[in-house]
Amino acid sequence: MRVSSSTFPNTLVQQLSKLTAKQSQLQNQIATGQKLTLPEDDPTAMHRVLDFQTEESRIGQYQRNITYLRETAEANYNVMKGIKKISDRAGEIATLADDTKSPTELRTLGQEVTQLIKQAVQMMNGKLRGDYLFGGTRNQNPPYELATDSAGKVTSVTYQGNSAVTETEIAENNPFSVQVTGANTSGSGPLGLITDSRTGADFFNHLISLQQHLLDDDNASVTATDRPNLANDEENIISHLGSNGAMQARLDTAESLIGSRQQGVSNLISKEADADLSESIVRLSQSQTAYQAALQSASRILDKSLMDYLR
Repeated sequence: MRVSSSTFPNTLVQQLSKLTAKQSQLQNQIATGQKLTLPEDDPTAMHRVLDFQTEESRIGQYQRNITYLRETAEANYNVMKGIKKISDRAGEIATLADDTKSPTELRTLGQEVTQLIKQAVQMMNGKLRGDYLFGGTRNQNPPYELATDSAGKVTSVTYQGNSAVTETEIAENNPFSVQVTGANTSGSGPLGLITDSRTGADFFNHLISLQQHLLDDDNASVTATDRPNLANDEENIISHLGSNGAMQARLDTAESLIGSRQQGVSNLISKEADADLSESIVRLSQSQTAYQAALQSASRILDKSLMDYLR
């Protein structure tokens, strides 16, 4: 078999080039802590890592969704607590408005109810991240509009939202909503906080009725109609507070599960992509030794070939 005089040098160059590339790869692994920096490093492993990273991105979105829903639920809860306090005070006023009160005292209580209505409307027009909380999917405008007469008495409170809610995924195929609408008279869907045809709740109109009866010195109507109506409204508010607590508990569970899932995927990515520094250092040392050995061997062979040629 005839061997060209250039065969050995060419083979040597190729071998040294491979060893140099290997050293560069190992040095990069040690510097970055990653054993996969290019697809050609390990195409199969790189494909798995990309799949895991896609999953990690989805999990991150679920975590952001849960965070937003929790913020919304907490904001809703704070408003509900405020509405509950107003309901408590309205109930106290309805109880106080008995036969022992003078017309002046009843009017004073009526004026206090006027302020309670205005305060409640302000609360129900609360916003989070630029969106109104209680208008359903019509969340770009205030859900409640208040009208008063020239004396400042509240004549109406009109709901301008709808009864639809937005659902957000907290896990794959697991949509969830913490949204609460101010009113729902459709007979289906989530209960309205202020007004709902199924429970008979109609808090603002019942407050307006209480206001009017007090201003009119009509304590009999306060006792006969306003007091039981307000008690029913309070039951509806309490029900929403309980539901909100259950919603937040579910978010806690979802957050824990998605956190465990995120950690699992992160571990899988680390297993595939992270370099074992001790192993990489040993392999780099071996590669450098092989490189030096190749150079020394080539030097001896080339020196001998040159001497043979000179002879």
